[in-house]
Amino acid sequence: MPISRRHFLHALGAAAALPVARLGLAAPASGKADGERLVFVLLRGGLDGLAAVPAPGDPDYAGQRGSLANQGGEPLALDGFFALHPRLTGLHGLWQAKQLAVVHAVATPYRERSHFDAQQVLESGGVQPHVLTTGWLGRALQASGRQGLALATIPPLALRGAGAVETWSPSRAPEPDPALLERLGRMYEQDAQLGPALSRAVEQRGDGGMAGEAAARGDFLRLATRAGEFLAAERGPRVAMLEMTGWDSHAGQAAPKGALLRALGQLDDGLIALQAALGPAWARTTVVVVSEFGRTVRENGTRGTDHGTAGAAFVLGGRVAGGKVLGDWPGLASASLHQDRDLRATTDLRALLAAAAGPALGLGRRQLAETVFPGSQGLKPVEGVLA
Repeated sequence: MPISRRHFLHALGAAAALPVARLGLAAPASGKADGERLVFVLLRGGLDGLAAVPAPGDPDYAGQRGSLANQGGEPLALDGFFALHPRLTGLHGLWQAKQLAVVHAVATPYRERSHFDAQQVLESGGVQPHVLTTGWLGRALQASGRQGLALATIPPLALRGAGAVETWSPSRAPEPDPALLERLGRMYEQDAQLGPALSRAVEQRGDGGMAGEAAARGDFLRLATRAGEFLAAERGPRVAMLEMTGWDSHAGQAAPKGALLRALGQLDDGLIALQAALGPAWARTTVVVVSEFGRTVRENGTRGTDHGTAGAAFVLGGRVAGGKVLGDWPGLASASLHQDRDLRATTDLRALLAAAAGPALGLGRRQLAETVFPGSQGLKPVEGVLA
């Protein structure tokens, strides 16, 4: 069958769009073949921090939370005051191994409740939305000369401004016909440019259409596994960003088969898969899991929660000084809430990100305050995050 160059390029594009098992990245710019890893996980939609990390030790917890205090199982005890949601069994194991720390009552400087503006502030590392047009992690990579990887089709705002960022995402393209690829390979095997390009694409086809279906379901586990594989590679990136949606729990938040419980389980599975894929590199890894804001302390009329202010963040990994809850707890009494509805913020999220990213990327306090988080000179990184 005659095959035109147009047909070749179409097939090459289909093959190249499939998931790949490795990236064409050079050695880390630091010159070290093996070093610190940093993973930034953004939970888009507003995670209810009091659902993920309840505070049954607070005397006002049960009364303020109403039916949401019943999580469908016994909370996983942490320190006698705080606990983890019953679905977070993997994270609880990391807590027991002192490889998980929780930062509660944490928020960006943003105090409104728009998803889009809150995410812009968080990813840009600024104070007000749409003032900074590059991302905090992108600026950190640029300052450190490190490579970054976005598990997404395009780099998110947080990575904008970096000099070296690769992207990877599962493809939804249909599987190309193997016989066609074989014929194309024979036809162009002598072509100095097209031959090697097609060969590399075919070799790196990975999981094929199955991964595309998983991506359509928002399969965080698969993305986390791939991130760990890339980061564990000797010449792979040392910084990765993952995103997970589905945290906007306005209704039926505590339903046994509801979206929030399902998302918590997927998050837990994905983070444990990331640990497994990293292998020995886990010992030199810091993972930070955050959301753009928390949610209201009290349930709404549809047994969910609305957009709030402070929430909970997770820091996990072999580099983490775990087994503790960091931050000042403001309490859940009505007089202690922000605008009599939200958990009040006592820790600036930028201080947490600086505490994790600074050591991982070899950045000092001045670089963090002036370049990564401009205008935060008076902000001290959270102490006690890393071992």
